[in-house]
Amino acid sequence: MLPWTRAPRTPRARRTLAALILAVTALVAAPTATANAATTQAAASSRGWNDYSCKPSAAHPRPVVLVHGTFGNSIDNWLVLAPYLVNRGYCVFSLDYGQLPGVPVFNGLGPIDKSAGQLDVFVDKVLDATGAPKADLVGHSQGGMMPNYYLKFLGGADKVNALVGIAPDNHGTTLLGLTRLLPYFPGIEDLLTTNTPGLADQIAGSAFITKLNAGGDTVPGVRYTVIATKYDEVVTPYRTQYLSGPNVRNVLLQDLCPVDLSEHVAIGTIDRVAFHEVVNALDPAHATPTTCASAVG
Repeated sequence: MLPWTRAPRTPRARRTLAALILAVTALVAAPTATANAATTQAAASSRGWNDYSCKPSAAHPRPVVLVHGTFGNSIDNWLVLAPYLVNRGYCVFSLDYGQLPGVPVFNGLGPIDKSAGQLDVFVDKVLDATGAPKADLVGHSQGGMMPNYYLKFLGGADKVNALVGIAPDNHGTTLLGLTRLLPYFPGIEDLLTTNTPGLADQIAGSAFITKLNAGGDTVPGVRYTVIATKYDEVVTPYRTQYLSGPNVRNVLLQDLCPVDLSEHVAIGTIDRVAFHEVVNALDPAHATPTTCASAVG
C-alpha cells in the first residue's frame, strides 16, 4: 500500500502548498473544461491552443505537444505555458493520458507504457493536422519522462525533434514526496486505491524504470533538455532527473536565477524563468540568456 501521509509544515512544504493552491484553484475554476475530451479541446482552443487549424510557421516549423504530469490534465497543467508559447508563434497542443475508470480530472495514473501509446496516437493526430514531419515535446514530471518510452520503444524518435523535460523523473523516485502532496489535492485520496499503476511504475527500480533506462538514456536523432530545480521535493535527489548521452542539455533553474524558489509543481505550471528556457530549447538557434528578469518577459 502506498503511504498516504501528510506533508510536514516546513518552509519548503509551504512553498509547495502555495503552488498547489494555484493548481487546485485552476481545477475548481474549470471543472467543465476537464469533464470530457470534447469540452477539454474546446476550452484549450478558446485559449489559443489545441487549434487544429494552426499551421506551423517558417520561424517555428514544428508543433509543440505538451504532456502533463501525474494528477495533471491537458488544461490545468498548461494554463500559463501554453498561452506563453502561443503568444510566441507556436502551434501548441496538449493531451490527456493515463486515465483510470472512476477517477475524473486527475490523470497520469494508468500504466505508463499504455500512456506512451496514447501519446503516440496523439502525436500522429497533430502531425496529420499540421502537415509537419516532426513535433517537439514538452513535458512536466511524469510527462517529461514518459515520452522517453515513446521515443525508445514505439517509434517516436522518427516523429520527434526535441524533448524538453521539466522536473522529469527520468530515473524514478521513491514517490515519498509525491504521496505527501496528495492531501493538498482535495478528494484525490478518496478516489485512489493501491491499484494505481502510474504511480508504481515511477518507483526507482521498478520493472518499468529498469526497462526504460536499459541501454542508455537517449536515442539518436532527438535533442534533449532537462530543466530541474534544487527545491524539488518529489523527484529526489534532483540530479536523478538529468540525462546522459549526446544531444543532452541539463539545466538547473537556480543556475539561471539563484533566487528562484520554485519546487516541483511551480516549475512546470507557473515559472516563467523555466518557460523562457523551454523556448530556448525549442529554438536554440535564437536562444537568449535566461535570467531572473525572464520572469517578467
